[in-house]
Amino acid sequence: MAQHNDYLKTIENNLWLTEYDRNNLKISYRIKEIIAQAKSDFQDIMILDSYDFGPMLVLDGVVQSTALDGAIYNEMMAHVPLSHHPNPEKVLIIGGGDCGVAKEVCKHTHVKTIHMVEIDELVIRLSKEHLKKVSGNLSDPRVHFIYDNGVQFVSGVADNTYDIIIVDSSDPVGAALILFEMSFYKDIHRILKKDGLMVCQSQSPVFHKAFLRQTFDRIGQLFPITKLYWATIPTYPGGFWSFILGTKKYDELIETHFDYDTQYVNQSLLSTCFELPVFMEDIIR
Repeated sequence: MAQHNDYLKTIENNLWLTEYDRNNLKISYRIKEIIAQAKSDFQDIMILDSYDFGPMLVLDGVVQSTALDGAIYNEMMAHVPLSHHPNPEKVLIIGGGDCGVAKEVCKHTHVKTIHMVEIDELVIRLSKEHLKKVSGNLSDPRVHFIYDNGVQFVSGVADNTYDIIIVDSSDPVGAALILFEMSFYKDIHRILKKDGLMVCQSQSPVFHKAFLRQTFDRIGQLFPITKLYWATIPTYPGGFWSFILGTKKYDELIETHFDYDTQYVNQSLLSTCFELPVFMEDIIR
């Protein structure tokens, strides 16, 4: 057995990536080749070509996005909030270094400005170069890349600046944990316009129930309308994944003729994603 690092191992002449979740679950992917590998000031970054999921972005051993199913997460993060606002012109994305969410936001021509705040420039550069199925090699002039800490950035933004804020964070561990704290959500609420809304990912409703409930409650303390929605994403632990929409005003779906070029989201899914299984209703009850 040859070992490349803590995440990659060669077993019987096959290269395997193993992701560990809560020390209770292992998910392994057979890998064709290492496309790119680097260590930034913040994390280990790999672009791997896998047999089933195609090229994938892996940060510190955790799969973030893949060519096969990355569109599911990115489309749900982008099109659901954008379809709840009648005229979203200025959008802020926190995180999202694979550029997938930004690519989806760019499909909405009425959006005039997209600020994408990502702490690790190297993730963006490698994703644009090697993960084009997800990033689209993003080059839309409306997208302004800001290489900064998301928490520090929002603390310095003026009140009532953005129509929509999308928090595309990694798992709530280490440095990313602060992106789920009440102080951060208060700044998000403050810099949204009076009719603005936000969305964030809220982990697995199967394995992270307490965290989902905590996030839902915190956002609910700030926003008069808080809604939970979900999608099935094969590469994420448990398959189910959850998202939380916090809105100051708009409760109903504005989009009635969804005709964007997508792989997962369509008109009916924009509303049915809020229809929760019983066990998810119980989490937030």
